[in-house]
Amino acid sequence: MRLDFGLFRCQKGGDMRMPVRLIHRLIIALAVTFVMSACSGKQEAPYVERPVEDIYNVALNQLQSGAYEAAARNFDEVERQHPYSVWATKAQVMAAFANYQANRYDDSILAAKRFLRLHPGHQDAPYAYYLIAIDYYEQVTDVGRDQKSTKEALAALQEVVRRFPASEYARDARLKIDLTRDHLAGKEMDIGRYYQRQGQYAGAINRFRSVVETYQTTSHVPEALHRLTESYVALGVEDEAKASAAVLGYNFPGSQWYSNSYALLVEEKLAPEDDEKSWLTRIWSSIF
Repeated sequence: MRLDFGLFRCQKGGDMRMPVRLIHRLIIALAVTFVMSACSGKQEAPYVERPVEDIYNVALNQLQSGAYEAAARNFDEVERQHPYSVWATKAQVMAAFANYQANRYDDSILAAKRFLRLHPGHQDAPYAYYLIAIDYYEQVTDVGRDQKSTKEALAALQEVVRRFPASEYARDARLKIDLTRDHLAGKEMDIGRYYQRQGQYAGAINRFRSVVETYQTTSHVPEALHRLTESYVALGVEDEAKASAAVLGYNFPGSQWYSNSYALLVEEKLAPEDDEKSWLTRIWSSIF
């Protein structure tokens, strides 16, 4: 921006004291601005190289005292200052763990994935894979919300089991896989029940079928079979209604869901029967 010095031009016979004051104020203002900008530039601490052991031990102490974000920064500093030391590799894993402890899951995942990219055969690789899975798992939300993290958690947990089936991490991963699958099945049931309440039975059937076909070992299957019976009855598809009730009665004879389905078929003057052509019969025959 160009200053218009005409503002300070003297007028013939005029008083020159005011323009001089304005010039002084302008100079002072510019000087203050320069000093403030110079001071702000000095707020960032200068780079000081430190021994690798000092940085790592400070980070470890911070981790143990619960200062997780500071610990993560110092573990990163180990690699930044000493990238070729033996401590740098370990610091990458520790940074991922520190970020996890700070609930900074995305940063933890990025750090763990970077470690695996650089050191795929390292002895800590199983833990890095497990840590990624746990980062996703702890972001699993209730069934009323988007299940992207749940699907990512399931894929990551299955990767741990596939790569390291005999490890301690795989044992815990298997337990969490069951819980994750149950969660995904719960989401399908939630959507299916909504469609059913709206009278959109075709959409409801697709969701309940997904539970029966994909999540057979979860706790939601008995209800899914009953809801299928209800939906098929509502659509007048009697053979499938009777087949779903028959599968429910055969596999979960003592459940309240079978009692409900049986009562519904009796009310509709239908008797549960096994239909060998039904998709339900084929699925459950292949499992058992």
